[in-house]
Amino acid sequence: MLLLWGREHASVNNAAHAALAAGGALPDLPPAPLAAAWRGQPQRVAAGAFELYLTPLREDETVSGVLCSFAAAPADTPAPAPATARLRVLVVEDNIDSQYLVCEMLKAFGHDADGVGSAEQALPMLPASAYDVLFTDVSLPGMSGVELARQAIAAQPSLHVVFASGYGGALLRHVEFPFVSLQKPYEIEQLQAALAAFGPAG
Repeated sequence: MLLLWGREHASVNNAAHAALAAGGALPDLPPAPLAAAWRGQPQRVAAGAFELYLTPLREDETVSGVLCSFAAAPADTPAPAPATARLRVLVVEDNIDSQYLVCEMLKAFGHDADGVGSAEQALPMLPASAYDVLFTDVSLPGMSGVELARQAIAAQPSLHVVFASGYGGALLRHVEFPFVSLQKPYEIEQLQAALAAFGPAG
């Protein structure tokens, strides 16, 4: 992943992007789709051996950055179409930057997403807004993401749960309900895959 931010297009990349870029494996960003992303239009384009996702990131309704994510394209088959089900997702993440990025990526995938910073904020929102998916960090200030999900599932058994954790599976070992787990840092295609099997909750 590569993040372009601000008028000067300051860039920050993760370790995977840095390694590929250093080896000359990544293509240049295509100018026309990149310009469209800066205008607020999410883009998905073929770029050599990769699928490139360009996600506009907004700040006060203005596009302030573009998240550029490279995923390996299948060698002989077309890239899979994104999930068609539009989901309502509640993102619970105490890191405001991470919360914002996840919400913007979900919106770029065609879903509805709201973000809050704690389980205590999330609990009253879940029954009020009929969310399909709870996407929560495991380690939160106050109530943990696991306990939040446990209470949410008790009230709405059809709710889908996605955990994001930087601690591996240790904190999820004794969870008694179905869930999907993403290990931080995760790739954009992993987030898409986690949502692809979900339909709107009944």
